[in-house]
Amino acid sequence: MLHSAHLIDGEAFEVFDIFGPTLQFVTRPDEVSGAPAILRGTIPSGGAAPLHSHPDPETFVQLSGELEGLAFDRDDLKWIPIRPGEVFHIPAGARHAFRNRADGPAISIIFTTARLAAFFREVARPLRNGKAPDVTLSDLQHFLATAESYGHWNATPEENAEIGIALPVADK
Repeated sequence: MLHSAHLIDGEAFEVFDIFGPTLQFVTRPDEVSGAPAILRGTIPSGGAAPLHSHPDPETFVQLSGELEGLAFDRDDLKWIPIRPGEVFHIPAGARHAFRNRADGPAISIIFTTARLAAFFREVARPLRNGKAPDVTLSDLQHFLATAESYGHWNATPEENAEIGIALPVADK
């Protein structure tokens, strides 16, 4: 089969919710076979990605809006502003979080592994009529079990509250 360069229509990407932040898969996990996976991530105003770590690296290139990334330097933690054009790298296994305290959405291009993209695909929920479905206890349990199966660590609600992140409350 002959492969050729081609333009990817960004408007055609399906949008998936991960409890507030959304992802669009620029490359599909089953298509990258060792190449970096590329995603477009959006964290809405007031949104966050809770404190966690995973065995896969990620590199964020900020496109628009301002995001804050949590980084640890030994036992000290620091929220770092990430502005358009800046690059924020997360090594494999590093604990990190994101929050958006700006007025508009923060949009990034994310470079990672096919393995982490496959995880996101397993836990992401398609938007319904442009809106995220309500978070259920079953959704949260599925997320945590899947994260554990991939070797991820997730902070407790109390640990997230200590760094200024409130986790979503699930409907039953």
